Amino acid sequence: MRVVWQLLAVVLVSMVAGQSVAAAEDDPWATLGLGLVASVLSVYVYAWVVGRTEKRAVTEVARKGAVGAVGAVGRGVLIGTLVFAAVVANIAFVGHYEVDGWGSYTGAVGLAGFMAGASVTEELLFRGVLFRIMEERFGTWGALVPTSVLFGAWHLANPDASLWGAAVIALSAGPMLGAAYVASRSLWLPIGLHFGWNFAASGIFSTEVSGNDTQQGLLDASTSGPTLISGGAFGPEASLYTLVFCALVTVGLLWLARRRGRLTLRRSKRADAAALAR
Repeated sequence: MRVVWQLLAVVLVSMVAGQSVAAAEDDPWATLGLGLVASVLSVYVYAWVVGRTEKRAVTEVARKGAVGAVGAVGRGVLIGTLVFAAVVANIAFVGHYEVDGWGSYTGAVGLAGFMAGASVTEELLFRGVLFRIMEERFGTWGALVPTSVLFGAWHLANPDASLWGAAVIALSAGPMLGAAYVASRSLWLPIGLHFGWNFAASGIFSTEVSGNDTQQGLLDASTSGPTLISGGAFGPEASLYTLVFCALVTVGLLWLARRRGRLTLRRSKRADAAALAR
């Protein structure tokens, strides 16, 4: 039942947060404020429901050592931004991403709030609840594959979604974000990485995000060309460059997790029996 309660709590707060932020989309500063409030509220709700259902300290979103949490988020934002910038740079190199000038800084402000709310709630749902609980039973590899597939399928509900785009997300962003959690054993790093990627896509480079045609960000730019290169209507997340660069980051994070001894194996039936006995 803990899975049910945790999923219900996170999905409910995600729906409320999403509706609140969407209602203020015409006011970028209100969108920013509501997005940040929604992010904080989502983390508190997650910590509360996990603490109540599992009777433990919720270390993956621990508030102790705030400097450490901020640093982890900051590192994630930097990684996500740089990886997306590398993708766009390669698309531009072959002539399928063009900048026509400056866009809208107020648009970027609003997108920061929107992407903050979306990034936090999705990480709490997929890495905080689904991946973490599946990993307890099936080990790191047994959790990484199905949660990545589910994460890709989640994006099929977006306006210009495609099976190819969802497949690329399942093969790139899903493993990368899961590996970020395993390497750090904290949700702060994948939250920062997710936000950095999404904000770079929308708020900086003004591209589509997972099939969503967002407001204009800092740059007035456009993509063109074959879907395999530019990502088409789904955005650069469906580009082969995304597969390559996310795979490199995923391998690096999993190597770090292995070095730190944080990869887990499938739990045996004997361990399950012992846990039930306790």
